[in-house]
Amino acid sequence: MRVLAIDPSLRGTGYAVLEKSGGHTRALEFGTIKNAASLLPSGCLVAIHERVVDLIARHQPECAAFEAVIFVQSYRTAITLGAARGAALLAAAGRGLAVYEYAPRRVKQAVVGRGGAQKEQVAFMIRALLGLTETPSADAADALAVGLTHFQVAETAGRGAAVLERI
Repeated sequence: MRVLAIDPSLRGTGYAVLEKSGGHTRALEFGTIKNAASLLPSGCLVAIHERVVDLIARHQPECAAFEAVIFVQSYRTAITLGAARGAALLAAAGRGLAVYEYAPRRVKQAVVGRGGAQKEQVAFMIRALLGLTETPSADAADALAVGLTHFQVAETAGRGAAVLERI
């Protein structure tokens, strides 16, 4: 199984492509879609969409997993995050991928064992779990964690114990 995992943000969207074969999971590619502060929000959305389309074309994932929208106190921030998420969702759904989402606390629980874990703890655990030589950036680590959560949930659902959170 191959999954494209996304942690959406207008200026720093984390992404990861992970593959699970047998009992082994490996990261094929991960990083951050960085958009300059000088780029208009509309340009950021186009860049996110184009990069996700490119990732899908190169890696041919079977599905996409997204970190769900978090609670934010500012409506403006919520709208901006939603727009970035929408650009990436459209790229995945437009290419026929099944799309799943996972709450941030669930992702942290799956990777660290604690839903309130700090970003540094997530990045450290991702490095250890995937045997990476470097600790990934926070955005990339979050995307890798979303991908690992998807594999964990899919495996559990395969045993009839859970339902995948498809959107």
